[in-house]
Amino acid sequence: MSDTSLVPVPRSGILDIDLYVPGGSQAAAGKKLYKLSSNETPLGPSPRALKAYARVASKLELYPDGSSTELRQAIAETHGLNVDRILCGNGSDELLHLLAECYLSPGDEAIYSEHGFLVYRISILAAGATPVVAKESAYTTDVDAILAAVTPRTRMVFLANPNNPTGTYIPMAEVRRLHAELPGNVLLVLDAAYAEYVRRNDYESGVELVASADNVVMTRTFSKIHGLAALRIGWLYGPKAVVDVLERVRGPFNLNAAAIASGAAAVRDRVFVEAAVEHNLRWGAWLTAELGKLGLTVTPSVANFLLVHFPPTGKTADAADKALLAEGVVVRKVGGYGLPNALRMTVGSEEACRRLIEVLTNFMKGTV
Repeated sequence: MSDTSLVPVPRSGILDIDLYVPGGSQAAAGKKLYKLSSNETPLGPSPRALKAYARVASKLELYPDGSSTELRQAIAETHGLNVDRILCGNGSDELLHLLAECYLSPGDEAIYSEHGFLVYRISILAAGATPVVAKESAYTTDVDAILAAVTPRTRMVFLANPNNPTGTYIPMAEVRRLHAELPGNVLLVLDAAYAEYVRRNDYESGVELVASADNVVMTRTFSKIHGLAALRIGWLYGPKAVVDVLERVRGPFNLNAAAIASGAAAVRDRVFVEAAVEHNLRWGAWLTAELGKLGLTVTPSVANFLLVHFPPTGKTADAADKALLAEGVVVRKVGGYGLPNALRMTVGSEEACRRLIEVLTNFMKGTV
């Protein structure tokens, strides 16, 4: 007879992982929703992607291609990459988790920056390893702080460039310096989820570094500029040896057929991507200027969102969030990132941007 007093117990450390809380998506009752909490593109997906999605609808009884061949080939052709070094995943989150699962063990350490993406910490802890946080400078990754945190137990460094939720970036020269000073057994993970938005001469996503190194990988996503967040599509470019390792543990059908077809069509639609970039440049600059007029501090951003800082008392971030939510404008609280006095705001449609400023203007005046 079994002992009914015993229950399954998770591995040590799992219950120490804080739940990931996504951006809100509910408006106040009776209010039109302006969702600016998840860095989604206001342009939606490419019309070509929608057509590709529709074509799959009549074939839902069939398993998808387990190798995501069509999508990998489209990515390779668009970016000029070796198709054999591309791996697709169920969002870039899955790929980050796989990297931690395959290359981190209990007793190992992995480094990420002070305000880095929360999934890094979750992935590290889930692998049984120890997360190490490197201080940032002016809300920007500090390469020297990362290097100072390296120990004989370090096995991985996560670098979001641009970073979420700050919107800041470091030049490619700094990325190369970081890589050059890391031990060869440390895997440098370049998370370039927002790379398409960046228009800076000293920025690179990391493709060339990956092509020439054995310990660098780059992850990307279709959830942002391509507008396919609902389909969960991510991809990784890395050394063939790393890709081979990840292939051994990923799910055999980790991308669905609609994701493969829609992603392939989206990545090839360069005109649509450029339209999204131009919209973001225009309205990101407009929002930054208008927020400044309200006396708020905005961290300079190269991505499709802004980190906006509020006073610690009086017109606080928490009070602003409540005022915005009451008017249907949903932004992202970032206290979980160590930024309790700030809110992250997506660069939305013209209507959403104007509504955001309207509500914040009233909030700062004390009329809402």
